[in-house]
Amino acid sequence: MSRFSHENPNHACSLIASPAEWLAARLELLHAEKEHTRQRDALAARRRALPWVRLTKDYVFASPAGEVSLAGLFGDRSQLIVYHFMFGPGWEEGCKSCSWVSDHFDAMLPHLRARDIAFAAVSRAPLAELEPFRARMGWRFPWVSSHGNDFNHDFHVSFTPAEIASGRLRYNFAEIPAFPFEEAPGCSVFARDASGAVFHTYSTFGRGLDSLIGTYHFLDLTPKGRDEAGLEYPMEWVRYHDRYDAPVSAAR
Repeated sequence: MSRFSHENPNHACSLIASPAEWLAARLELLHAEKEHTRQRDALAARRRALPWVRLTKDYVFASPAGEVSLAGLFGDRSQLIVYHFMFGPGWEEGCKSCSWVSDHFDAMLPHLRARDIAFAAVSRAPLAELEPFRARMGWRFPWVSSHGNDFNHDFHVSFTPAEIASGRLRYNFAEIPAFPFEEAPGCSVFARDASGAVFHTYSTFGRGLDSLIGTYHFLDLTPKGRDEAGLEYPMEWVRYHDRYDAPVSAAR
């Protein structure tokens, strides 16, 4: 196999191979991919086997249809996935990375409902600040405000001024000295039993959220991959979906 450099200096060097050489290399990679699939399935089984924690606090959110409890977000389903969307009170826009993640939600909703799963995004900004941004983005998924309750703080995706000043924040199951914003992203899963009791079954944060981003999985199939080396931070290239034609300096 011969090596060549692509014209794009940011594109990693690749190899030129004959069809037979390519097939041999692909089969070797396929073996590793199958092992990864088995490991992923095993991790999913361990995730499902985690113990549940019964929630004793009654969280009430603001929704376009009025107040709704956490139990109410289930509708007639027994499982609920919540995306912790970074949108704090007074922000002009939601987090652009959370917006990118959320661009993947609407199309999956019928499929989740068919598997006994409800879905909602939760943000701490008041509903009156969420709704104009939702309209701009064209989203239809349920999105409620936790403004005025402890939900975001209890699930460690919002930080008080005192917590930020202390340099001791709880995020991703660890104590960290700082976070760039007063809001953080995450995903939490809940279950409801026949009596109506609600349980917390799982949460993930940080790189654990990669699994929600279908675009990343497509990028990972390509020669350039995510192509994020050299950026200030991995998602620096991401824009709101209505701003990709704007100059980079104009995007948040």
